[in-house]
Amino acid sequence: MIAGKTGAHRPRAGSSVSETVLANAQIPAASAPSSYGNDITFAIGIMLVLSLLFLPVPVFMIDVGLAVSLAFSVLILMVALWIPRPLDFSSFPTILLISTMLRLSLNIATTRAILSDGHAGVDAAGSVIAGFSSFVMSGDFVIGLVVFLILVVVNFVVITKGSTRIAEVGARFTLDAIPGKQMSIDADLSAGVIDEAEARRRRKELEEESSFYGSMDGASKFVRGDAIAGLLITAINIIGGIIIGVTRHNMSMGEAADVFTKLSVGDGLVSQIPALVVSLAAGLLVSKGGNQGSADKIVLDQLGNYPRALFVAAGLLAILGLMPGLPAVPFLLLAAGMATIAYLRPLFRSAEEEKKQKAIADEEEAKKRETRDSVKSSLAVPEIQLSLGKQLSTQLLPKQKDMAHRMKQMRKRFAQEYGFVVPDVQLVDEYDVPPKAYRIKIYGTTVVEHELRVGELLAFADPQAIRGIPHTPVREPAFGGEALSVMETFRDDLRRMNIATADNVSVILTHLSEVVRNNLPQLFSYKAMKTLINDMEPEYRKLADEICTTHATYPGFQAVLKLLLAERVSIRNLPLIIEAVAEIAPTTRKSETIVEHVRARMAQQLCGDLTVDGVLSIIRLGNRWELAFREALKRDATGEIAQFDIDPRQLEEFGAEIGKEVTEQKARHDRVAIVTTPEARPYVRMIVERMHPDVAVMSHLEIGKGIEIRIVGTLS
Repeated sequence: MIAGKTGAHRPRAGSSVSETVLANAQIPAASAPSSYGNDITFAIGIMLVLSLLFLPVPVFMIDVGLAVSLAFSVLILMVALWIPRPLDFSSFPTILLISTMLRLSLNIATTRAILSDGHAGVDAAGSVIAGFSSFVMSGDFVIGLVVFLILVVVNFVVITKGSTRIAEVGARFTLDAIPGKQMSIDADLSAGVIDEAEARRRRKELEEESSFYGSMDGASKFVRGDAIAGLLITAINIIGGIIIGVTRHNMSMGEAADVFTKLSVGDGLVSQIPALVVSLAAGLLVSKGGNQGSADKIVLDQLGNYPRALFVAAGLLAILGLMPGLPAVPFLLLAAGMATIAYLRPLFRSAEEEKKQKAIADEEEAKKRETRDSVKSSLAVPEIQLSLGKQLSTQLLPKQKDMAHRMKQMRKRFAQEYGFVVPDVQLVDEYDVPPKAYRIKIYGTTVVEHELRVGELLAFADPQAIRGIPHTPVREPAFGGEALSVMETFRDDLRRMNIATADNVSVILTHLSEVVRNNLPQLFSYKAMKTLINDMEPEYRKLADEICTTHATYPGFQAVLKLLLAERVSIRNLPLIIEAVAEIAPTTRKSETIVEHVRARMAQQLCGDLTVDGVLSIIRLGNRWELAFREALKRDATGEIAQFDIDPRQLEEFGAEIGKEVTEQKARHDRVAIVTTPEARPYVRMIVERMHPDVAVMSHLEIGKGIEIRIVGTLS
């Protein structure tokens, strides 16, 4: 079957190299020779370890096995020291089982060699055991026996017992915390904080964590059992060796005890040292807990993060070094070293922090540069853009910082007045703008363009009042009022004459402010709405979420707020707006109907924003126009207004009359409002806003209680 597949992918004559590669790429990766060979090699290694339990082994192979066991244990310790987190060494329980089995198998092999050929001398069980016998024990088996027992006590009582307890507690708490962590992942996924891929990654990590700590709880018993087995095997070797030496090889009791004790203790030392190293690795692994980073980083960084502690320790060591009877050199050297570390550590840390901050800044700058140079960045459109002509930009260059400050104050004023933060204003120079002109764009669309008289001021006065000063009649761009353009050299003269003036910066910013005010609905984005809701108190945030999920939608709620802003109604009292929407949302989803209800609930605020000295100046519609609008409203079978159908001649006549009346009353009063019936109010506003967008149109239901009203005009 395999040969058939291979033949199927054999390149035919004339086929290209790419076709051959594609054909060969279809062979499954699992059948690769290297992977197959690794599996076989690993299986053979396990079988060799198991064979040590039953088959006699040459002395040379015992030496190789003991060296492998020692090297393997050191490798495990180094990995445990350098891994950043315990889960990165999740195979440790399996490795621990293999290393334990390797040592026990070697113990059995060495026991067979000691009991079989121990009468021949200390070289009977190999050069490694003989070397440990002469090097560690210094030729005296009593010293070796004491060292061996101390190693067993350290391994069994201290390291193994502590590691076992940490593993048990870690496994218990990890398993108990799994349901809560799983619910947290599901909650983050439902809230949109993470995506499905991140949720899968976290769940997989949670499964690995629970499996790892559960396995470590059981694997710690391997280490404990290994220590007990080493002690028992050594005792059995000593007793059995003496008996065999005396009864089988006619050795004296003293000679048999000397030879077999040296061999048995040497074997015990060779097995206990790797066991102690692996136990230390297990302790380091389970005691790392939630710390991230290698062991040296965790220990040294945390010890060195407290210079005052190092200074106190250095002072104590210096005092001990000066005490009579104690060696001064080691204590003073340690004190000097700790004091030096305590002094240099903050300097190194600040240098590392600066380096890190510089790397972060460079990365952000590279990202900005990449974004700026990308095609996608060309699609980004600034919300508000002020484009200056070349000559105007040069003239205003010294005042750019003042302009930026005043634009910031303007945005702050809009936030206080209308209840949301308008976007930043992007100030740019454009070559296609006339040299003395400026353009104001909203989302890339030019809203206004005006040409200034560079180097001149606008004076707001009657031409007769400044007959002695050269001037040119012009129109003020923001409101279209009459003004006089005067050279800046006459600024002091105009100030002495108490004549109000405006320089080029003031003219531009006033015009910009009015353009922003007229385009508030466009600038109120979905993101701005969500920010306002998220910044509210939890109760109102919950109410808004309930409205927008049960009776309406977030875009629908945004449409209500946009309709309010279109009539320059502040949304700063957002809790009241949400309550009003909650009252009517169950009965209708029509934004215009919801807005009328909200306006009626906001009557006190509407009147308060329009009153001057506590008086609301209003213009009434006469009976004629009230009747005309009532007849123009066509209703359907349910009584809802279906369309607005008015005679075009009446519409023109009404527009002319209302425009004339509003112009006259605005000249006499700071603020005026037009009052009509609730049904006709939206349509009256639709007509008025084209001529006077700053004039409010209110219904009778929007007159708050206790408001003093002054009727300044009537359309009859």
